[in-house]
Amino acid sequence: MDNLRVCRWSGACALASIAVFLIEFPFYLVRGAFPGVTDAEKLADFAAGNATNIMVCVFLDLIILALLMVFVAGMRDLIRRGDPRHEWLTTLFFGFSVVYVTITLVADSLQAATVIDALTMPANATIIRTMMESMYLMYGAVALFLMALMMAIAGYAGVASRALPAWTGWLAYGCAAACLGFVPTMFVGHPDPNAFYNPAGWGAVAIAAGVPLAVWMVAIGIVMLRMRKPVPTGAFQPAWEI
Repeated sequence: MDNLRVCRWSGACALASIAVFLIEFPFYLVRGAFPGVTDAEKLADFAAGNATNIMVCVFLDLIILALLMVFVAGMRDLIRRGDPRHEWLTTLFFGFSVVYVTITLVADSLQAATVIDALTMPANATIIRTMMESMYLMYGAVALFLMALMMAIAGYAGVASRALPAWTGWLAYGCAAACLGFVPTMFVGHPDPNAFYNPAGWGAVAIAAGVPLAVWMVAIGIVMLRMRKPVPTGAFQPAWEI
């Protein structure tokens, strides 16, 4: 498969993953009020009452993450072809992306497990609370740190290799900074999904963990789709101008 086709497939997958994310996001808004982790019994009722909703989100996450990996592999190939000297950075980018996808899958599995436990009578409210608390940093601070590294590395390597225009680098740095700004939420203390700056808050888990990466992926996806000719290996010329 030539570089042009790889770019187009990768760009299309980037946009498709964000489209699926936009389909998924409203599901989180219709679950009703979260009872709080201190009321374990109500947690079981919350998981059981939103069982279908939660499982649909987990399923959509599988699609999103699969599309994300296609995009990441395409980005790595594009930068490496633009300038093979940056292969070390592309390997770091790919590695951090794999770790991010892995911990998200673990968190999704824990979320699905809360539903399974809640629907298995008698439900064990203590276990459900434990699994929910285990997800917070995976969806929040840890995921945000990994996303920031992914975007910062790709932003620098993409511009340095001349595989991507300079403005994409600044966009990547800005989105990475937005993610890093919420990493310290891990030190805030008691998790509160209704708070903004909190390890389980909507600012970290909903906004920072979704919007910066989505903005960056949409921008890069469009650039990759607009490429007209394949980039020869080691061409050292702007790919977006070929």
